[in-house]
Amino acid sequence: MKKALNIIFIVIGVLVLALYGVRTYTKSHSPFEKLTAKGKRDLKVELGYCRPLMKERKIFGELIPYNTVWRTGANEATTISFSRTCTFGKRKVKDGKYSLWTIPGEKYWTIILNTETGQWGTNYDETKDYLRFKVEAGKTQKAIEQLTIKLNEIAEGGIDLTLNWENTVLNIPIR
Repeated sequence: MKKALNIIFIVIGVLVLALYGVRTYTKSHSPFEKLTAKGKRDLKVELGYCRPLMKERKIFGELIPYNTVWRTGANEATTISFSRTCTFGKRKVKDGKYSLWTIPGEKYWTIILNTETGQWGTNYDETKDYLRFKVEAGKTQKAIEQLTIKLNEIAEGGIDLTLNWENTVLNIPIR
């Protein structure tokens, strides 16, 4: 009995180390970045995401198909948190932490806030969507090699979330 328990603990230990190794290895190719910005009336926005590279690949429409839910980054789902009720893309959002998903399109993207956080990979549950809205996708003059999301504090006290990758740019106001 004691021998069987020791074997079980060793197997569990090896599996935990293997999972840790896989996550560490994948994050070395798509590093994690955490952003913070402050707006008016004590608004604080935090965003965490992993930043994949193009690596001479066609991203939108091929690697990430159009009209398909994407975790908006690599590895685990991108998260965004709001310190108070605010508007995100002109939609009212309660304070809290959400996962950020998108559905890329050629001209418009659907932005999704989902109440479930901590998902690894593409483990997306549509029934936990908090809100959805569309934004127009712009084009950049020059290709952006690595997925880049920024939280830009603007003079009026709001925050603009911008997403750039390949030749695509999105802008979402947070007020």
